Amino acid sequence: MSAPSRGRRIALFGGTFDPIHSGHLAVARAAVRRFELDRVHFIPCARPPHKPASELAGFAHRFAMVALACDGYPAFLPSLAEAETDGRASRVYYSVDTVRRFRRLLHAPGDRLFFLLGADSFLHIDSWHRYEQLLDLCDFIVAHRPGFPVESLRKVIPARLLAGTATPRRSGGRAILLRRTTVHLLENVNSEVSATEVRQRAERGKSLHGLVPQSVEEYIKKDNLYRR
Repeated sequence: MSAPSRGRRIALFGGTFDPIHSGHLAVARAAVRRFELDRVHFIPCARPPHKPASELAGFAHRFAMVALACDGYPAFLPSLAEAETDGRASRVYYSVDTVRRFRRLLHAPGDRLFFLLGADSFLHIDSWHRYEQLLDLCDFIVAHRPGFPVESLRKVIPARLLAGTATPRRSGGRAILLRRTTVHLLENVNSEVSATEVRQRAERGKSLHGLVPQSVEEYIKKDNLYRR
């Protein structure tokens, strides 16, 4: 008899992606290797809760750049899960609702769903909409740079969500165990690229070589994105 399937390992990687850059891709590649992910869904948000849509490049542009960046990586999928409706960014998208949607669509028996984000974002998770419910819905993969104070990640998780006691049990120092889920730590993802730097360089007409994939740089130049 053949061995039973382990199920799929699926990660959701959301953000404004304004624009997507090499740091995003480095984190996703590292997560695929470490956690043997089958799919990473890159989910650009049409209207994020923390930033007016008017301050972002248009959703169509940001999605196009995500699609270009994902090309050549079989595990990477650009997602329209938080797309504009009727051409307008009228709806605010919350991560808790997106995760619930993916759980309904993809969470077959044996599947594992992960939420991928950077440590700087996780530090502010207590400001997210219904964040305690979100922490209960899926595992997390938190990417951090060398030297990052990992203990600070534990401090933002309410003690009542932790497994067992107020002091979280550890898994080799690489995970924080919660009641129903796990926060996995993805160490040594060293990328200093930021979307702000990319936009500033694009505004001045400077090269973006090494900061974004070549196809994304060509797209930015062709459409004069971020130029004032």
